[in-house]
Amino acid sequence: MIDYRAVVNILSALLVFLGLALGLPAAIAFGYGEPDLAAFLFTIGFAVVVGAVGYLLTRTQTELRVRDGFLIVTLGWLLFSAVGAMPFVLSGYIPSYTDAFFETMSGFTTTGASILTDIEALPHGLLFWRSFTHWLGGMGIILLSLAILPLLGVGGMQLFKAEVPGPTPDKLTPRIKHTAELLWGVYLLLTIVEAVLLKTAGMNWFDAFCHTFGTMATGGFSTKNASVGYYQKPWIDYIIIVFMILAGTNFALHYRALRGKPLIYFKDREAMFFVGVIVLATFLVGVDVWHRNGHQLALTVRHSSFQVVSILTTTGYGTADYEQWSTSSQLILFLLMFIGGCAGSTGGGMKMIRTIILFKFGFNELKRMIHPQAVLPVRIGNQVIPKEIITNINGFFLFYMALFVIGVLLMSALGLNLETALGSVAATISNIGPGLGNVGPTDNYAAIPAIGKWFLSFLMLTGRLELFTVLI
Repeated sequence: MIDYRAVVNILSALLVFLGLALGLPAAIAFGYGEPDLAAFLFTIGFAVVVGAVGYLLTRTQTELRVRDGFLIVTLGWLLFSAVGAMPFVLSGYIPSYTDAFFETMSGFTTTGASILTDIEALPHGLLFWRSFTHWLGGMGIILLSLAILPLLGVGGMQLFKAEVPGPTPDKLTPRIKHTAELLWGVYLLLTIVEAVLLKTAGMNWFDAFCHTFGTMATGGFSTKNASVGYYQKPWIDYIIIVFMILAGTNFALHYRALRGKPLIYFKDREAMFFVGVIVLATFLVGVDVWHRNGHQLALTVRHSSFQVVSILTTTGYGTADYEQWSTSSQLILFLLMFIGGCAGSTGGGMKMIRTIILFKFGFNELKRMIHPQAVLPVRIGNQVIPKEIITNINGFFLFYMALFVIGVLLMSALGLNLETALGSVAATISNIGPGLGNVGPTDNYAAIPAIGKWFLSFLMLTGRLELFTVLI
């Protein structure tokens, strides 16, 4: 039985937090003297007043159960997206609420899919809010709130289980609130370091922070129509590549590395497999692009590595139009869309660890056909993966593929060509953003029918919360 009073109480507290978070883009709008300030002030007032009243009317001390935690995470994302869309609509820059909700859901789920045809036409406050939604969503809205709002300490383990990406939460400390603070500290530190480096490499502070928000959250919203390709500066590309890789790696490893154990990365099988996939895919795409297009070697390495890392980590930034590359290179990028980053990272997709276990399980089943009596446990290093975890991963994979197929059929029925249908569904369920066809890196989702935008928003949410949280 769901405790709806407790659920509404926490959602109300989250709404107040959202109102406070909106204060930052409002300050940006005020500083630049731009007309979107009024829209921010109205939204802040609405969020704080409604949230405060809801919280005071539903105060409770009851313990949250697992299903309560799942419901709060799912409704929390919907609430943030619904209210977070208001500044876009009220300011008149995105007059359609369907479009504004799509853009905001894309931000909070760190997808990066956009309906905007001219990003640079937006005022600074809205541009900042658009990127800031990535940052808030990156390590999870609920995890963020756990670290800042002690009110959510009760029942916190249920929320943590529902929110941290990957098959199993890696507890760094016994207390969930302290764990949240540690991960948030790492996230904040990397954010500051990247922003400073991007400023040093040639961006202004505004663009540096907006692109950092998109990088660390593996989101991909840019302040420029041409994305990162606008700058045409190798150092900017390489800085973002490095931090996309860091954002796609388990944050628990970063914490341990900062505590004096830098070799921990080399001992982690998932991290090594992650790097191996990047190197192999970059080599294959790079050789193909270099052979077919005849670019300079340095430029080929830069563009191929950037696109591979951007797609694999589900960031979605672009420095080149991979729609102009060969079918084989596009196919490699399409396959990378499904793999995603490491468990415990801000990346989307199925996650690297699930991919490893699926391959090992499949290989064991092939060997079992030859040796029916053999006992073949699935191992990651020296650790035997429990059967219930394998069953969970197999179920996840089946749900993922079934939802993907249903999505492609629906988008095709709405009039999209097959390439665009495949690309749009893969890019949203894996939280990447740019896809293939008419939603490729130089295009957007503006022409998608309204019902298609709502369905793709649903895919963003289910992908970000890894299906079971939403479906349960």
